[in-house]
Amino acid sequence: SLAPTAITCFTRGLDLRKGTEDVLCPANCPLWQFYVFGDGVYASLSSVCGAAIHRGVITNAGGAVRVQTRPGQENYPAVNANGIQSQVLSRWASSFSVTAGTKNTALEAVGRSVSTARPSTGKRPKKILDKKAGNKDCKADIAFLIDGSYNIGQRRFNLQKNFVGKVAVMLGIGTEGPHVGVIQASEHPKIEFYLKNFTAAKEVLFAIKELGFRGGNSNTGKALKHTAQKFFSLENGARKGIPKIIVVFLDGWPSDDLEEAGIVAREFGVNVFIVSVAKPTTEELGMVQDIGFVDKAVCRNNGFFSYQMPTWFGTTKYVKPLVQKLCSHEQMLCSKTCYNSVNIGFLIDGSSSVGESNFRLVLEFVSNVAKAFEISDIGSKVAAVQFTYDQRTEFSFTDHVTKEKVLSAIRNIRYMSGGTATGDAISFTTRNVFGPVRDGPNKNFLVVLTDGQSYDDVRGPAAAAQKAGITVFSVGVAWAPLDDLKDIASEPRESHTFFTREFTGLEQMVPDIIRGICKDFLDSKQ
Repeated sequence: SLAPTAITCFTRGLDLRKGTEDVLCPANCPLWQFYVFGDGVYASLSSVCGAAIHRGVITNAGGAVRVQTRPGQENYPAVNANGIQSQVLSRWASSFSVTAGTKNTALEAVGRSVSTARPSTGKRPKKILDKKAGNKDCKADIAFLIDGSYNIGQRRFNLQKNFVGKVAVMLGIGTEGPHVGVIQASEHPKIEFYLKNFTAAKEVLFAIKELGFRGGNSNTGKALKHTAQKFFSLENGARKGIPKIIVVFLDGWPSDDLEEAGIVAREFGVNVFIVSVAKPTTEELGMVQDIGFVDKAVCRNNGFFSYQMPTWFGTTKYVKPLVQKLCSHEQMLCSKTCYNSVNIGFLIDGSSSVGESNFRLVLEFVSNVAKAFEISDIGSKVAAVQFTYDQRTEFSFTDHVTKEKVLSAIRNIRYMSGGTATGDAISFTTRNVFGPVRDGPNKNFLVVLTDGQSYDDVRGPAAAAQKAGITVFSVGVAWAPLDDLKDIASEPRESHTFFTREFTGLEQMVPDIIRGICKDFLDSKQ
């Protein structure tokens, strides 16, 4: 049989090309750096050698492993085994399993150099020809927030620049690959260069080499908040639909608080990673105002977004595992925010008691709520249904994929006039408008606007809508009975039921509805 391919500690299942492949794992891989997803059957994102140790096929002394490709699956479990904690992954397109390789071929392989290993950045060797485009498999807009404080000092600041340069090169920066910018945190944050300034690794490397050390307190919280709010605008080169990432480098600990900055970053849909270097020792802990600073700032406190290096010296081996994290598109849990990941359906009462001029006020209310969201083919979506005894879908979630088109469609809704069958209308909307998007990625919300008593039962249809995964807000005007409104609304009913005597009062409710949608969205993600 063929001698097995020597691979590195970080080679992943998806870096191997054959259905069945014999590989040779090196000795002494750092266990805590392994990324392993699943148990027995591992997502192809996992490190092959890590999975083999996790499974007990080899020990950390390395050895021969046979890798077999398996189909993708849902719900890879997290299991701690043989010193490796595997992680949960909800879905991945392909998997692999590991068994012991044959011993005799292991001996032949020792003579083969590691340079025959597949590149494990997820790049196909062919793609390297297209230098300008960069690594298309790694879609990310990344801000490196570097430490320019007296904590780190001039000497280690230069080592930090070297490390960031190596990460930038290995990412495969290019027009269609990752884009990066740099912010220096010290007393006051300074944006050194934006995402749009360079699209070639060479230029980025040069710009990083030129950075001067600023000194001052390490006000990382202030810098993180500033970066989350200002850095990722479209005019500064952020791209639509591409994960926004801030990698915070911190020597020791911050001088200010990171908690508020972490909250702001999550609200803005930014994924925060913290790379902590030389973290506080036992005797320094008294000087640290908040020992849990990493957990407060990262996107999710699940271990994926924090990364530790003992010192700034000899960091080359830490480059690749960090790059792999930054390129794991599907792990960027903070990219989804309430503004870009919801479907909002409006159910609008067109009965004769409303009247033409009040109907315009209702449409204005609908527009103002819709306006707050990032509507696009990959973002949030809006639909509208008008009802009397009958129902009319004014437009569905897939009809308009830009905010301008949605707002113009709302303006063009014609008033129907007629009776009030709210229950029927809720059932109609659940089935016809939300049915097609039920298994989609966005969270579903229904806002029901009515000005009077319904002729039919609303409780059954509303319960069915909620059972179908739709969160329902009821907005009542004038003669709408409170009992009906409460029966329509999701739990807790108080925060999902709104009422105003006059149609002019709808305007004041807009921020409350938006806040309510965002609160429910965040609660569902915890």
